[in-house]
Amino acid sequence: MSQAVGNTALAYARVWHHVDASERVLGKLAERIALVLMGKHKPIFDPSVDCGDYVVVSNARRVKVTGRKAEQIVYRHHTMYPGGLKEIQYKDMMAKKPDEIIRKAVSGMLPKNKLRERRLERLRIFEGEDMGVFKDNILKRWEDGTLPGQRS
Repeated sequence: MSQAVGNTALAYARVWHHVDASERVLGKLAERIALVLMGKHKPIFDPSVDCGDYVVVSNARRVKVTGRKAEQIVYRHHTMYPGGLKEIQYKDMMAKKPDEIIRKAVSGMLPKNKLRERRLERLRIFEGEDMGVFKDNILKRWEDGTLPGQRS
């Protein structure tokens, strides 16, 4: 009775992916990152199990948006005080926190359930080329923005 029933720990092993966000369209990049964080690229995918991988994004400052979205996108949050609705334009957010732009885009593409925050914790975003100690963990790279083995 030493046979494993169901998927073993080896099947759920997490891999580190690297994405270069320079000159990538924000929405398409966020969609593909969300797929990897959910684990939909794996044959063992189960919506109720957190089986996704880690994603490291570099060059977040060089991501682009199409059309007039650079003037039109507004990020809103509330301070929970009366009259505390804050609005930040895309250009201002790109100057202050470009990593937050990608994080909010990916967050909007993940399912709204209890696994969402845990999946977002596996997303690491860096403004420039330097990834610190995470560069040693990376096993897969996306050169063209697609998943390995996927055609767009």
